[in-house]
Amino acid sequence: MDKCYLCPRMCGVNRKQQIGFCGAGDSIRVARASLHMWEEPCISGKNGSGTIFFSGCSLKCCFCQNYKISAQNFGLDISVERLCDIMLDLQSQGAHNINLVTPTHYVDKIADALEKVKNKLKIPVVYNSSGYENTQTLDMLDGLVNIYMPDLKYFAEELSKKYSGAKDYFKKASNAILHMYKQVGSVEFDEEKMMKKGLIIRHMLLPGAYKDSLKILDWIADNFDKDKIMISLMCQYTPSYKSSEFSEINRRVTSFEYNKVIERALSLGLDGCMQERSSASKSYVPEFDLRGIN
Repeated sequence: MDKCYLCPRMCGVNRKQQIGFCGAGDSIRVARASLHMWEEPCISGKNGSGTIFFSGCSLKCCFCQNYKISAQNFGLDISVERLCDIMLDLQSQGAHNINLVTPTHYVDKIADALEKVKNKLKIPVVYNSSGYENTQTLDMLDGLVNIYMPDLKYFAEELSKKYSGAKDYFKKASNAILHMYKQVGSVEFDEEKMMKKGLIIRHMLLPGAYKDSLKILDWIADNFDKDKIMISLMCQYTPSYKSSEFSEINRRVTSFEYNKVIERALSLGLDGCMQERSSASKSYVPEFDLRGIN
């Protein structure tokens, strides 16, 4: 942490002395660890996914529904040893997997924790991120993560720069997703249809950007065999955080926009989960209350 280059921001700060662009210092900060039922069915199952919500974020989207932890950095600092205990506790509660949410800026410490518990952890590890990753950072997780679940938020540079301050988002995210696939390979499921390994590419529809969504779907279809990965199309966008600063996204997705994207996904034969348009709700945002951390 003398010079942090974990994420594509490459801010190079000494996190032992100051916080990085992500808002993180030298300690792991976590806002909640609990069984979570609102992930994809093959991740949540009947018992729930063992989600660990990390504080801070290297992307800082203006519409983030989790802004309390991503931008305001709410949470409690914990040690690597405490993170190990949290993972094992979630497993003992019946979690189908350990789901690391927004973990990029703590990968070095997370990899350390996963090494320490790998002989005790009997459930898959899910890496749930914005997709904005450095491949060198992902290499720290090779053999430790079973399922990658990245976002692929934008295709156009102008959108990623405007809403997330990251002009290079698609370049970095697309390269990272290809790298993730090289690590985990084709999707595999158990007898209960729970995912054991593989790649789920998430994409959330944004108001006024359905043509960008179509380009993302086309890229996925061009780069992966449709039966080797899953996609998750999310329609849960609800104006939040700083959305009101941009009038074009200060609304929900229309039926026209939703139908256009769903039709393209079906025409390409992409397999996965597709939320109903009625899913646009703040109910998907958990209460960040330090549950499971203290």
